[in-house]
Amino acid sequence: MSRAQRLLELLQMLREHKRPVAGTKLADALGISIRTLYRDIDTLRAQGAIIDGEPGLGYALSPGYMLPPLMFTDTEIEALVLGSRWITERADDDLADAARGALAKIAAVLPKDLQVLTGTTNLLVGPSAETAGITVDLAEVRRAIRDERKTEIVYADGKGQTSSRIIWPFALSFFDHVRIVAAWCELRQSFRHFRADRISMWRPTKTRIPHRRQALLKEWRSAEGIPEQ
Repeated sequence: MSRAQRLLELLQMLREHKRPVAGTKLADALGISIRTLYRDIDTLRAQGAIIDGEPGLGYALSPGYMLPPLMFTDTEIEALVLGSRWITERADDDLADAARGALAKIAAVLPKDLQVLTGTTNLLVGPSAETAGITVDLAEVRRAIRDERKTEIVYADGKGQTSSRIIWPFALSFFDHVRIVAAWCELRQSFRHFRADRISMWRPTKTRIPHRRQALLKEWRSAEGIPEQ
């Protein structure tokens, strides 16, 4: 176990106890000496954790303390890097830039022994599949979903027949070859899936969706038989 992982485990143990925990109990659970535990406590305090207590009395973490970004495990960092690389290859430009920026911010506060993993992990993402034909701005799609706005679209079905619809968008799915907008369709009065490359007009209205997007997502999952993630 790396020192960063051990510090994370120590924080998690302290968070699980509402009352002070004896130092010897913490040290035994982590497999370290009591002297090493004292050094780890001092390190966490220096990083902003409010830990009350002292040797002989036990230790307690002040409620509300959030884990700092540097407390990622090696595997969690690999997952973040892989996810960032996937988004950079397959998402719209705004989302790709955001992924790169977020990873850079995380890397900036990681300790040096973990910081190197953000650039050297061997988990790679292959070239993006072709998604030609998308004229709608996917950043605008994501914004309409976040703002929970009814949206007017012009959509062409598989036979090329177009129709104007008012939809309640609540999710955007990224597949290798297509991007799918999941929404409630006022015209069909049911959930529908719209391929982004068949949407020729996307115009969010000022009218808010009458249901929260998370509620729509949950109802859609139930209707489609998709388990909660």
